[in-house]
Amino acid sequence: MLLEIVSPEAILFSGEVDSVAVPGVNGEFQMLNDHAPIVSLLKEGVVKIQGTFQIDEAFQDKFSKGDKGETLLSINSGTIELKENKIIILAD
Repeated sequence: MLLEIVSPEAILFSGEVDSVAVPGVNGEFQMLNDHAPIVSLLKEGVVKIQGTFQIDEAFQDKFSKGDKGETLLSINSGTIELKENKIIILAD
């Protein structure tokens, strides 16, 4: 599944991932491969990314590692769209 995380400054991440969990306005939810299409608003919280990938060196300071080996990105708000195994997160 392809994930792109876009901020007002740059594309922070673009790559293949196994799963993504996001802080939706109605609670946290997770998306796996072949998930049904979805569009949702995101609230302040943490995006959790599972998989084997590389983060661009220019943006490594924005990401951290979680207790379960996941990669974490704190956001203030945003929007997410998932369609045909491609996730786009517009994050602030």
